[in-house]
Amino acid sequence: MSELVTGDAVVLGLRPAKLPSRALALSIDLVVVGTAFVLVSVGLAVATSGLDAAAFAAVSVATFLLVLVGAPIAVETLSHGRSLGKLACGLRVVRDDGGPIRFRHALVRGAMGVVEILMTLGVVASVASLVSARGRRLGDVFAGTLVVRERLPAGRSASVPPPPPWLVGRFAGLDLSAVPDGLWLAVRQYLTRMHQLDADVGRAMAGRLAGELAGWTGVPAPVGVPAAAYLAAVVNERQARDAQRMFAASRSSSDGSGGPGGTGTGWPMGPPGPAGGSGSGVSVSKGPWGSGAVPGAPAAAPGVPAAAPGVPAAAPGVPAAGEDPAPPAATGFAPPA
Repeated sequence: MSELVTGDAVVLGLRPAKLPSRALALSIDLVVVGTAFVLVSVGLAVATSGLDAAAFAAVSVATFLLVLVGAPIAVETLSHGRSLGKLACGLRVVRDDGGPIRFRHALVRGAMGVVEILMTLGVVASVASLVSARGRRLGDVFAGTLVVRERLPAGRSASVPPPPPWLVGRFAGLDLSAVPDGLWLAVRQYLTRMHQLDADVGRAMAGRLAGELAGWTGVPAPVGVPAAAYLAAVVNERQARDAQRMFAASRSSSDGSGGPGGTGTGWPMGPPGPAGGSGSGVSVSKGPWGSGAVPGAPAAAPGVPAAAPGVPAAAPGVPAAGEDPAPPAATGFAPPA
């Protein structure tokens, strides 16, 4: 693994893509772009059949620049380094510091790609990738970019350390929707590599990331909380929200219209019981931890007083202690004399 080190001495666990995977991704992109170029050229040839040779040549050059050069640049800019071929092969173009690329990076890579890929049939790009330690072609060198692998083998990616227990759930009210993906990536990479950094550099990096994160959330970081612990707690909160959304989506898709009670929660619900109960056969009692349900205790029927503590409940049909036997119910028939 060839690790990247930023200017702040943060080690990034990005794996540069090798030549075979890059060649496969490029082949897929060339097939797609070539097919689109042929279709557009045929359509324009039919539409501009009445033009002279000079106008037709101008249209052909414009089509070449827009489809074969402009389209890949636009796709890489809008997808932040993921073309169709790179998406199929699990690759992505990033900056040297691990951040997402912008239009200028895609423009330089696309302009250099015309020379080293289209005009030389990929020979220059292949030689440059073999010579480079991180598999970069000339377009990557001039643009300051790198093609990395996004899909890593299972169990080989570093995990984010958990936050201190006293910070778990403290940031449940933060609005994390505006935080960009690039900042989440930088925070995660710092947390997974912070033990490999110098102490002073690590504290400075954590303070800068915590300030940026607080600026995007609109809530300043708590006073007295270490920046690294703050970052770990916020990342843990985001992971918890993602897990809740995934669980809710999977449960709603598996439950369909809900449980037998039709409540949509997937749990069977009966009629309301006494004293606001749910009819689940659980009585409400008050113990040393406050009011709550005691599992296994039968609920009293409406209008029937509960037995006193320490007095066993009477069996059905047998009067309790201290009670008069109830008169027999009238049946409408007289007993024989």
